[in-house]
Amino acid sequence: MERTLSGIPGKKCGNIILTAEELSNCRDIATMQLCANKLDKKDFFGKSDPFLVFYRSNEDGTFLDMSIKAPLFKEIFAGGLVFFPPKTEVVKNTLNPVWQPFTIPVRALCNGDYDRTVKVDVYDWDRDGSHDFIGEFTTSYRELSRGQSQFNVYEVLNPKKKGKKKKYVNSGTVTLLSFKVESEYTFVDFIRGGTQLNFTVAIDFTASNGNPAQPTSLHYMSPYQMNTYAMALKAVGEIIQDYDSDKLFPAYGFGAKLPPNGKISHAFPLNGNSEDPNCVGIEEVLEAYFQSLRKVQLYGPTNFAPVINQVARAAQDVTDGSQYFVLLMITDGVISDMVQTKEAVVNASALPMSIIIVGVGPAEFDAMEELDGDEVRVSSRGRFAERDIVQFVPFRDYIDRSGNQILSMARLAKDVLAEIPDQLLSFMKSKEIEPRPAPPAASVPNKPLVNMRI
Repeated sequence: MERTLSGIPGKKCGNIILTAEELSNCRDIATMQLCANKLDKKDFFGKSDPFLVFYRSNEDGTFLDMSIKAPLFKEIFAGGLVFFPPKTEVVKNTLNPVWQPFTIPVRALCNGDYDRTVKVDVYDWDRDGSHDFIGEFTTSYRELSRGQSQFNVYEVLNPKKKGKKKKYVNSGTVTLLSFKVESEYTFVDFIRGGTQLNFTVAIDFTASNGNPAQPTSLHYMSPYQMNTYAMALKAVGEIIQDYDSDKLFPAYGFGAKLPPNGKISHAFPLNGNSEDPNCVGIEEVLEAYFQSLRKVQLYGPTNFAPVINQVARAAQDVTDGSQYFVLLMITDGVISDMVQTKEAVVNASALPMSIIIVGVGPAEFDAMEELDGDEVRVSSRGRFAERDIVQFVPFRDYIDRSGNQILSMARLAKDVLAEIPDQLLSFMKSKEIEPRPAPPAASVPNKPLVNMRI
């Protein structure tokens, strides 16, 4: 579709051309590794810093026209965001690079059309972004799927050099070292197939939160508005309850002295029923939380391990993919049992389980960031966590200064839930569990899907 731009009288503003193509339902993921030999030297003081860029062709045979200098485009697939055009990493100062294996959805490579042409450009990386073009070659998914063979050694050609130099042969060669394809399932596939999400709530009742009777307390029971804990619980809870299969939430508090004997507990049921700690829906969790505030004495220390281990015990009994457990912890600060907590997280990483931590208040959350494991995987006694299962967000980053609490709470809910689908998929993949076929009448919730990266 082509449309003329207008708006400035007497001036031609150009045309906008929109090309659309229906995405195939192919969910295969290709992993490949390539190397190159005798590429052209582009750097004056060195050799070259080569990388590859893959371009999918359109249905009419043209290629997506995106300059290497332009901002990176993105395509959305069921498995998440994919950068397009896909690129390898840069290998510095060599004419014979070996690139690391990289993964690309088959949709991004050829949209499920195995004979469609794939163009690969070879560039020399420059710090200022003006990458030097070395050459190009074409292939197809069908050719690549043959794996390492004589058919997958490609001449890298530079059309400008080929036209100017009579003795020009090529600008090097690129060789496919390996190629494998796996099917990728999505979060929705497992939910439709009957995998049940079970959420548990745990709230920090330590004295560092302040006296609930005082306005300075994070647990302040104001007759006019919800306190910080209640706001965080309601924002996240109203989303997660749409995914919980039975709408029953085991809800616990930790770090308080309990009546009548003042015993300190790090995993007491908010509803007071140790035999059945379940609350029906988030509204009942909120009510049980308010009731507990009136009964218990805030104390300490801030121990995470007991409640993590309690949920882990439930998760270790169901490892067939039929259930997945999520612990939502809301806390105000420093962890007192960091060593034990890290060990609990490492142990839980092998189970169908995730941990969401919402930090409230002005404290520093260095320990929470360490548990999050996005940069460095959590370890304990020389063992590393099998998966990243912890997501931490500081509540203060979601307070809307303009007063739009609805928008800020929606952002909070979105971000704390963002990693759950990937964490569920990582567990299923590690155990080679496939989703069960969806029942004919099965459906997934409509509203919350926009808040989770599926």
